[in-house]
Amino acid sequence: MIEPMLLTAARLLTFQGQRALTNASGFFFERDGRLFLVTSRHVMIDEPSKHYPDRIEIELHLDADNLAHSIGFSIPLYRDGKSIWRQGRDSAGEIDVALIELERGALPATALYRAYTPAHLPTTADLVEIGSSLLVVGFPLGFHDPLHHLPVVRQAAVASSFGLRFRGEGYFLTDARTHRGTSGAPVVMRVPAQDPARGDLPWLLLGVHSARIDAGTRDRAVDEALGLNCAWYADILLALTQP
Repeated sequence: MIEPMLLTAARLLTFQGQRALTNASGFFFERDGRLFLVTSRHVMIDEPSKHYPDRIEIELHLDADNLAHSIGFSIPLYRDGKSIWRQGRDSAGEIDVALIELERGALPATALYRAYTPAHLPTTADLVEIGSSLLVVGFPLGFHDPLHHLPVVRQAAVASSFGLRFRGEGYFLTDARTHRGTSGAPVVMRVPAQDPARGDLPWLLLGVHSARIDAGTRDRAVDEALGLNCAWYADILLALTQP
């Protein structure tokens, strides 16, 4: 039996033409019958590093009885010269979250995946305390199970007051060991399986992993890295998936 949560994440590759650029992580989100792929905004475009892909590719499972059977599914990022992904922004500026709608009719008929929904987003009734145990589900440095094409998870903990905007921006901190390639991974917390709206995914989708955070005053010759990361609050997905 495959844990459904592992099927929510997708290994994501970026391309410029036929030239491979980077590895990243993404996950599926569904709302009102529409399906989206969510990742970090800097995966789609990153001006400082001159990262300008024109398409992405995700790996899709095709057979529940044979997880080794998968294909690469290509998604263009531009149509008629215009970007077709959606990205977040608020009063503090850019939010490092982006998503792109997937055409269900273009997906293989037997595509195997699971998607989070608005029912998986936390509400005021959900208690997310400092130090709460989390998982980050992704593909660090592109690492994964190459036979079954599944992600790996890293243990994490809530490292700043959940619900407050750290530094006034739309993210909170996690304490976790992360690497390049984890950008765009879902940050989730286990909850009791009591809400039928969450189906076989008894998880709260708290955030979207973006990047590691370091202290500008750290002496790299003496001090270890902080081991802290920013995760953008997942409620931005409600705004980005509005019709």
